[in-house]
Amino acid sequence: MLSNHAIVPALPAGDIDRAEAFYRDVLGFEPVEVSELTGEVTYESGGAIFIVYASAGAGTNQATAAAWRVPDLRAVVSALRERGVVFEEYDFETLKTVDSIAVMPDGTQVAWFKDSEGNILGIDQLPSSMTES
Repeated sequence: MLSNHAIVPALPAGDIDRAEAFYRDVLGFEPVEVSELTGEVTYESGGAIFIVYASAGAGTNQATAAAWRVPDLRAVVSALRERGVVFEEYDFETLKTVDSIAVMPDGTQVAWFKDSEGNILGIDQLPSSMTES
């Protein structure tokens, strides 16, 4: 029923102005729409959209809320660090980051950071064997 329709990630923000500044100044997004009624901000990313909306529940999710797939994870991590992004470091039995990057069993590399509202965002890079056609 829903498989033929686009999914739109929705990220909560405790302070919508602070979140808008983070997505603009740190991540480089420009709003494509701002709702005058709710203040909800819509962004475009690689042909898809996501929204940031005001919510008291911002930052309470302890899992990845949204992620971007990139061709060169290390370059993106480096560029975001230069813009002040602090990456999460994990050391679990089944997952460990080294210099902020975890390598999954299938070879996918992943890094995580929090936005200004505490939402956990991810960036991943598929192994070359998964991207070759």
